[in-house]
Amino acid sequence: MTHFLDINKTAPTELRAMIDQAAAMKAARAGRPKGAPDDTQPLAGRMVALIFEKPSTRTRVSFDMGVRQMGGQTMVLTGSEMQLGHGETIADTARVLSRYVDMIMLRTYEEDVLLEMADHATVPVINGLTNRTHPCQIMADILTYEEHRGPIAGKKVVWCGDGNNVFASFAHAAGQFGFDLTFSGPEPLDPERVFLEEARAKGANVEIIRDPARAVAGADLVVTDTWVSMHDSQTTRERRHNQLRPYQVNEALMKHAKPDALFMHCLPAHRNEEVTDAVMDGPQSVVFDEAENRLHAQKAVMRWCLGV
Repeated sequence: MTHFLDINKTAPTELRAMIDQAAAMKAARAGRPKGAPDDTQPLAGRMVALIFEKPSTRTRVSFDMGVRQMGGQTMVLTGSEMQLGHGETIADTARVLSRYVDMIMLRTYEEDVLLEMADHATVPVINGLTNRTHPCQIMADILTYEEHRGPIAGKKVVWCGDGNNVFASFAHAAGQFGFDLTFSGPEPLDPERVFLEEARAKGANVEIIRDPARAVAGADLVVTDTWVSMHDSQTTRERRHNQLRPYQVNEALMKHAKPDALFMHCLPAHRNEEVTDAVMDGPQSVVFDEAENRLHAQKAVMRWCLGV
């Protein structure tokens, strides 16, 4: 069974093929209405279950549109409707869904839920996000960087802020796509060391630099993410703001990067917290290309999972 669970679990040659196919599919439908079908309909007759335990805008819309453009149909389900792991075991849910649909995309909290779903499903399972990783976002980010600046191999990517699930997938990608990765954030919010060690074992130059200006020096790409999540308490929000304020991506910080460096953010952004309006809306920002490319990258991921 071909699941897409994490970037580090997929061979570099297959990741490269997906990025190239995403770029080709995007180019082939340039100028068309958003709802117009692709010339080829590789998902014709296929049903895809989109399961959301966590709320979503980009993941929900991009997967739904991607399936429709490729001729398939979607069934959108929420965690409250399904009670994953409560009213029925995750394993049994996986077995049942596999009798009805051709593929499952799961956006959930705990990685164990995703892994158990994949272990027991007899159809492909795609990781739409867990608290640990966010591989579809980084596939879109690789596509976005390369359409603006060419191959990402050998480039310097700098992450400013919290060592969260999006950073973890960047670390996976550094090892698979061959770029250098620097984390710059406060020590209490460091990423899990295992992500850094794995990237290094695959030949990537990965480091932690606390001083954001020194970290960003010579960067080809600067990335950040929101400082707080929707479930954080007010006390947590205040603490994280105090910890992360020195790592705000603003015009002064971007001046330390290369003149043609790009800025990315997976969105939603809390403007003038982790990133200023001037950077978010400035000439180096490609955040809305990133958002669009969720659609194209995930279409390639779905085709790879189904072998179509």
